[in-house]
Amino acid sequence: MSEDRQSRFTRTSYKVQQAQHLLGLFGMDGERANERSALTLLALLHLRPEHHWSEASNPMLGTRAIMDWMRDVYGRHYAPNTRETIRRFTLHQFADAMLVVQNPDAPDRPVNSPKWNYQVTSEALAVIHAYGTPAFDAHLRNYLALVPGLRDRYAAARDVNRIPVTMPGGVPFTLSPGGQNVLIKQMVEEFCPQFTPGGEVLYVGDADAKWALFEAERLAELGVTVDRHGPMPDLVVYLPDKDWLVLMEAASSHGPVNSRRRAELAALFGGAAPGLVYVSCFPDRREMRKYLHEVAWETEAWCADDPTHLIHFNGERFLGPYQ
Repeated sequence: MSEDRQSRFTRTSYKVQQAQHLLGLFGMDGERANERSALTLLALLHLRPEHHWSEASNPMLGTRAIMDWMRDVYGRHYAPNTRETIRRFTLHQFADAMLVVQNPDAPDRPVNSPKWNYQVTSEALAVIHAYGTPAFDAHLRNYLALVPGLRDRYAAARDVNRIPVTMPGGVPFTLSPGGQNVLIKQMVEEFCPQFTPGGEVLYVGDADAKWALFEAERLAELGVTVDRHGPMPDLVVYLPDKDWLVLMEAASSHGPVNSRRRAELAALFGGAAPGLVYVSCFPDRREMRKYLHEVAWETEAWCADDPTHLIHFNGERFLGPYQ
């Protein structure tokens, strides 16, 4: 190895070790202070091996851009299928610790948006700038004392943009911003009063928290035991007077109840005592036309822009289970 390459390798390794040490001081455990997490922090700071910590910055970066920086600047290549590992096991914990904030430019950004990004908080950046100086310990103590309040402040910025939903019976509920949750709100507030009056909402999915509402005990009473890794529909409503379980999919993001999805749901709810009804929900007829060729027979389709009408795809009866 040439002298220049050896020097760069030494600087790179030392910077990664410093980043690991810094993460430990921020209270991260071993998993969140490993090499992968250290490189993630260095990418978020756009800090090169030859830079001083006082030169750190805090651009907004997505996971792909973070991985590109690791590769291009630090020579650490992570395969594309490790993106979820970095997101779940490093970036989420950084956010929980208030080391980073998610989507400071758009707190209402849907969680499935390709524009989702992370930025080191200004408070954490001030501490990082002091790393290696006599002032660091005081900066760190002050920051750690502030973290609970910072957590509340940043959480409030996202919570204020949550989508309010009025559940049957007038019970208030909220969903994370954007994405298919706009359609799920319409399903709850417009489909249910029209087509499942008196129904019990037993499950609501959310792009941010899949199991936003999950009435496990009530479902168990109906013979349904669900694996939390199972492919749940977006909304499950029980109609006591008809003894039906209505399984509803928000087709704006993942498509309708096609024959494959119908079979998945039939297997997932295979132990259910009530009859099963399958409904594909669309924001409008234009969106529905994209998927008409996929919608399974013996299912229903509904469009939020014409909420009092339902389209039936063949079968013996309208809006009912098929045994």
